[in-house]
Amino acid sequence: MIPRHGSAPHGAPLTRSGASPRPRRRGLALLVLVALAAAHGVTSSVLAHAESAPAFRVIINSENPEIYASREWVTNAFLKKTTRWPRGEAIHPVDLRFGSTVREAFSKSILERSAAAVRNYWQQRIFTGRGVPPPEAPTDADVLRYVREHPGGIGYVSPQADAASVKVLPIR
Repeated sequence: MIPRHGSAPHGAPLTRSGASPRPRRRGLALLVLVALAAAHGVTSSVLAHAESAPAFRVIINSENPEIYASREWVTNAFLKKTTRWPRGEAIHPVDLRFGSTVREAFSKSILERSAAAVRNYWQQRIFTGRGVPPPEAPTDADVLRYVREHPGGIGYVSPQADAASVKVLPIR
């Protein structure tokens, strides 16, 4: 659509140059963020790392001999399509409470669906008598405790959680 003289697409007002002010505001906001980052000694590599830093860590019981897992394997463990660790131990997954931002990040990144979609999956499984979801823990500390107390335990916590008493499982 070609804008009429004196107007921008979708009715946005024009500046003196004839351009919509919205892109200019976004550019200004970005410039302010970069200036603030520079003023506080934050480099672009630190900013890039912050954007790519994981929003969760997958954890397992410290006695578990596994050293890494695939995203697909972890997905199957949390959806209970896989019920045993490679060495035969029963898998005991635990979720953070529904509504947790860490749970949503884990669901989207590992399960490749929203936490609400995972909840629907479990509602269907329960209705048809084909399974029950992993227990939900209200906090990182509760997930850590559950994983410590269950030899086949697997869960996820925020990056800030003190995971010294468990083992962080890299996902490849």
